[in-house]
Amino acid sequence: MPAIEAVDIARAATRLATCVREAGALALSMFGTPINNWTKFESSPVSDADIAVDRLLRQRLMDEGSGIAWLSEESVDDPSRLAARYVWIVDPIDGTRAYLAGSPDWTVSAALVENGRPIAACLYAPVTDEFFVAIANQGATCNGAPITTTDGLTLEHARVAGPRSLVDRLLTLQPSLSVVPRVRSLALRLARLAHGACDLAIAGANSHDWDLAAADLLVHEAGGVLTPVGGGAVIYNRPVPRHGVLVAAGRHRHAMLIELFRDERLASS
Repeated sequence: MPAIEAVDIARAATRLATCVREAGALALSMFGTPINNWTKFESSPVSDADIAVDRLLRQRLMDEGSGIAWLSEESVDDPSRLAARYVWIVDPIDGTRAYLAGSPDWTVSAALVENGRPIAACLYAPVTDEFFVAIANQGATCNGAPITTTDGLTLEHARVAGPRSLVDRLLTLQPSLSVVPRVRSLALRLARLAHGACDLAIAGANSHDWDLAAADLLVHEAGGVLTPVGGGAVIYNRPVPRHGVLVAAGRHRHAMLIELFRDERLASS
C-alpha cells in the first residue's frame, strides 16, 4: 500500500461522527423488525442489519486512493491492511445478540487507527441515545459533555462489570466488589466505564480489534487505562486481530487490578 500524508485527525473525526450517526440511525430503523439472521463460525450471530450498516460505513468512510485500510467484523479481511499506516476498524453492530433480542445494549463502534493505536473514535448506542467521541490527546465526550473515569485509591466496594466467570474469581480475592449487570456490547461496557458508570471492567479472552479499538481510545482519553492483564498497550491491526483477557479502570485502580490478576487463583483465566 503506498505511503500517504498524515491524516487531518480533526477532519477525520468529524467525518467519522457523521457516518456513525447515520449508521446508528439505519440500525435503529431495523431494530425490532423481522430481519434475517444466521450464525457464523458456529456461535457468532449476524443479521441483515449488520451487513447493511457495514456496507453504509464502508461506502461513507472509504475513499479510493486515500491509503486508509479497512478492518470490519462483517467484511472479508484484506491482508493489505497490514502494510497501512492508517486503518478504519469497525464493528457495525457490537452486541448483535442484544440487538436481535430487542435489548438496548448494542452499539455502532468505529475508530481510525494509526500504527496500531486508535487516534479518533466514535461509539453510538442509538436506543439510549449515547454518542461517545474521543480524539487522541483531546479528551472524550458523551453527547458533547466531557467524561472521565472514576479513580478511587482502593478496590473496596468498587463496581465491576465483565464475564461472570472472571468476576466470580475476582470476588474470591476481593469480596467487597459490587457486581453491576453485564452489558452485552463489550464496546459499550468499556464506554460506560469511561463515563464513570462502573469502576472496573473486564473483557474476556477472544475479543477482537473491532470490539475494542473505539472504546480503548474512549477509556484512555477519559483518564483511564485499558491493557492486557500483563500490562502494556493493546496493539491493533495485527495479522490475527484477537486479544486475551483485558482489564480497564481509572489509573490507580487499574494498577491494583493488574496486581490482583497476578494471584495464582486467577492465572487460569
